[in-house]
This record gives sequence, C-alpha cells and structure tokens, in this order.
Amino acid sequence: MSLQWTAVATFLYAEVFLVLLLCVPFVSAARWQKIFRSRLVALAVAYGNTVFIVLIVILVLLLLGWSVSSGSGSQPLPTLFRSLLRRLVTLISQQAVLGASSEAFRKQAEGASQAARRYMEDNDTLRKV
Repeated sequence: MSLQWTAVATFLYAEVFLVLLLCVPFVSAARWQKIFRSRLVALAVAYGNTVFIVLIVILVLLLLGWSVSSGSGSQPLPTLFRSLLRRLVTLISQQAVLGASSEAFRKQAEGASQAARRYMEDNDTLRKV
C-alpha cells in the first residue's frame, strides 16, 4: 500500500512543481507562448493525451479505495491539479496573445499618428503656397 501512495505523492509533487514553474514571475508570457508552440511540446501533446488518460486510470484505481472510504463526492486531488495546470497554460497563452495584439495596435496607432502629422504639415505648406 505504501508503494501506491508513494506513486500518487510523486505525481502530485511533480504537478505542484510544474504549477510553481508556470507561476515564475521573471519568465514572460511571450516566452511561455514560444515554449508552448514548440515542436517538442507539440510532440509531447500528441502522445501526452494517451499518457494522460493512462495516468488518470492508474491514479483513479489507486485512489478508488480512498474515495469510497472517505464518502465525499468531490473530485480526486490529481484531477484538480491537472485542471489547474491546464488553466494556467491557457491563461499564459491568452496573455501572450493579448500582449502581442496590443503591441501591434500600438505600432499601428503610432504609424497612423505619424501619417496624420505628415499630412497636416503638407497641408500647411500647400496653404502657404
């Protein structure tokens, strides 16, 4: 029985470490976005869904006795951690996309402002002539 709880605790500790790694403040959202869109992560996601389902089945089997004996209708703790991880990745990706689009809007507004200044200067020079 202790081997089972050691395996469950190892999975949970790894997930907590991953959550803390995603929350590190000095890594920008744009960098995380590049990491999430890399080929290595895409490969991990392709095979990760199958591995994820297998791990869920294993953890459910390991925690089945605990869930039944506790009598609570709540979700098992590993599922909650995985949903937190997915939510963090989603939020970081959305932040990177919004940051990139706001930067593009800022550059577009600066370009429009410079063009308006040039047109006003040209208009002033034409009025003087």
